[in-house]
Amino acid sequence: QVQLVESGGRSVQTGGSLRLSCAASGRTFNSYPVAWFRQAPGKEREFVAHIGWSTSITYYRTYYADSVKGRFTISRDNAKSTVYLQMNSLKPEDTAVYYCAAGPRGDKRVDEYTYWGQGTQVTVSE
Repeated sequence: QVQLVESGGRSVQTGGSLRLSCAASGRTFNSYPVAWFRQAPGKEREFVAHIGWSTSITYYRTYYADSVKGRFTISRDNAKSTVYLQMNSLKPEDTAVYYCAAGPRGDKRVDEYTYWGQGTQVTVSE
Protein backbone atom coordinates (compact mmCIF):
# COMPACT_ATOMS: atom_id res chain seq x y z
CA GLN A 1 0.00 0.00 0.00
CA VAL A 2 1.23 3.50 -0.86
CA GLN A 3 -0.01 6.76 0.61
CA LEU A 4 0.76 10.08 -1.07
CA VAL A 5 0.62 13.57 0.43
CA GLU A 6 1.09 16.66 -1.73
CA SER A 7 2.19 20.03 -0.42
CA GLY A 8 3.52 23.35 -1.65
CA GLY A 9 0.53 24.76 -3.46
CA ARG A 10 -0.40 28.40 -2.88
CA SER A 11 -1.31 31.61 -4.71
CA VAL A 12 1.34 33.29 -6.85
CA GLN A 13 1.47 35.96 -9.54
CA THR A 14 2.06 35.34 -13.21
CA GLY A 15 5.71 34.58 -13.86
CA GLY A 16 6.29 33.23 -10.38
CA SER A 17 7.61 29.85 -9.29
CA LEU A 18 6.49 27.08 -6.97
CA ARG A 19 7.82 23.72 -5.96
CA LEU A 20 5.29 21.03 -5.17
CA SER A 21 6.23 17.98 -3.13
CA CYS A 22 4.67 14.53 -3.04
CA ALA A 23 5.74 12.59 0.03
CA ALA A 24 5.07 8.87 0.00
CA SER A 25 4.87 6.06 2.47
CA GLY A 26 5.06 2.43 1.47
CA ARG A 27 7.96 0.21 0.57
CA THR A 28 7.11 -0.11 -3.12
CA PHE A 29 6.91 3.62 -3.93
CA ASN A 30 10.51 3.90 -5.03
CA SER A 31 9.98 1.25 -7.70
CA TYR A 32 6.91 2.90 -9.23
CA PRO A 33 6.58 5.51 -11.92
CA VAL A 34 5.07 8.70 -10.54
CA ALA A 35 3.16 11.44 -12.29
CA TRP A 36 1.65 14.81 -11.60
CA PHE A 37 -1.83 15.58 -12.89
CA ARG A 38 -3.93 18.70 -12.51
CA GLN A 39 -7.59 19.52 -12.59
CA ALA A 40 -9.04 22.97 -13.14
CA PRO A 41 -12.68 23.78 -12.24
CA GLY A 42 -15.07 22.31 -14.78
CA LYS A 43 -12.32 20.43 -16.60
CA GLU A 44 -11.09 16.87 -16.68
CA ARG A 45 -7.98 15.83 -14.82
CA GLU A 46 -5.01 16.14 -17.18
CA PHE A 47 -1.49 14.80 -17.30
CA VAL A 48 1.32 17.19 -16.42
CA ALA A 49 4.57 15.28 -15.94
CA HIS A 50 5.92 11.76 -15.42
CA ILE A 51 9.05 10.30 -13.92
CA GLY A 52 10.03 6.68 -14.21
CA TRP A 53 11.94 4.51 -11.84
CA SER A 54 15.37 3.05 -12.32
CA THR A 55 17.98 0.96 -10.62
CA SER A 56 20.32 3.85 -11.34
CA ILE A 57 20.21 6.65 -8.81
CA THR A 58 21.35 9.17 -11.37
CA TYR A 59 18.91 8.78 -14.22
CA TYR A 60 15.13 8.65 -14.40
CA ARG A 61 13.14 8.96 -17.60
CA THR A 62 10.89 12.02 -17.63
CA TYR A 63 8.32 13.49 -19.98
CA TYR A 64 5.87 16.36 -19.90
CA ALA A 65 2.66 17.71 -21.32
CA ASP A 66 3.34 20.15 -24.15
CA SER A 67 1.69 22.93 -22.16
CA VAL A 68 4.35 22.78 -19.42
CA LYS A 69 7.40 21.62 -21.33
CA GLY A 70 10.36 23.90 -20.66
CA ARG A 71 8.70 25.46 -17.60
CA PHE A 72 8.11 22.51 -15.24
CA THR A 73 10.62 19.94 -14.00
CA ILE A 74 9.79 16.69 -12.25
CA SER A 75 12.35 14.97 -10.04
CA ARG A 76 12.49 12.34 -7.35
CA ASP A 77 14.53 11.67 -4.23
CA ASN A 78 14.10 8.01 -3.36
CA ALA A 79 16.04 8.42 -0.12
CA LYS A 80 13.21 10.71 1.01
CA SER A 81 10.45 8.87 -0.90
CA THR A 82 9.48 12.21 -2.38
CA VAL A 83 8.73 13.46 -5.87
CA TYR A 84 8.92 17.14 -6.72
CA LEU A 85 7.43 19.36 -9.37
CA GLN A 86 9.33 22.58 -9.92
CA MET A 87 7.08 25.05 -11.71
CA ASN A 88 8.56 28.20 -13.24
CA SER A 89 7.12 30.98 -15.39
CA LEU A 90 3.65 30.23 -14.08
CA LYS A 91 0.61 31.37 -16.04
CA PRO A 92 -3.03 31.85 -15.04
CA GLU A 93 -3.91 28.76 -17.08
CA ASP A 94 -1.76 26.70 -14.69
CA THR A 95 -4.34 27.33 -11.97
CA ALA A 96 -5.65 23.96 -10.80
CA VAL A 97 -5.55 21.36 -8.06
CA TYR A 98 -2.38 19.35 -8.57
CA TYR A 99 -2.32 15.65 -7.75
CA CYS A 100 0.50 13.17 -7.63
CA ALA A 101 -0.12 9.58 -8.56
CA ALA A 102 1.88 6.36 -8.44
CA GLY A 103 1.43 2.89 -9.81
CA PRO A 104 3.37 0.01 -11.34
CA ARG A 105 2.22 0.74 -14.90
CA GLY A 106 1.63 4.46 -14.80
CA ASP A 107 2.08 6.48 -17.97
CA LYS A 108 -0.09 9.44 -19.09
CA ARG A 109 -3.61 8.27 -18.33
CA VAL A 110 -5.49 8.71 -15.08
CA ASP A 111 -6.70 5.11 -15.09
CA GLU A 112 -3.12 3.80 -15.19
CA TYR A 113 -2.40 4.93 -11.65
CA THR A 114 -3.34 3.06 -8.51
CA TYR A 115 -2.45 5.52 -5.77
CA TRP A 116 -3.42 9.19 -5.53
CA GLY A 117 -2.83 12.05 -3.14
CA GLN A 118 -5.50 14.46 -1.95
CA GLY A 119 -4.26 17.34 -4.11
CA THR A 120 -2.80 20.77 -3.50
CA GLN A 121 -4.25 24.02 -4.88
CA VAL A 122 -2.17 26.23 -7.14
CA THR A 123 -3.61 29.61 -8.08
CA VAL A 124 -1.84 31.95 -10.51
CA SER A 125 -3.14 35.49 -10.74
CA GLU A 126 -2.49 38.19 -13.33
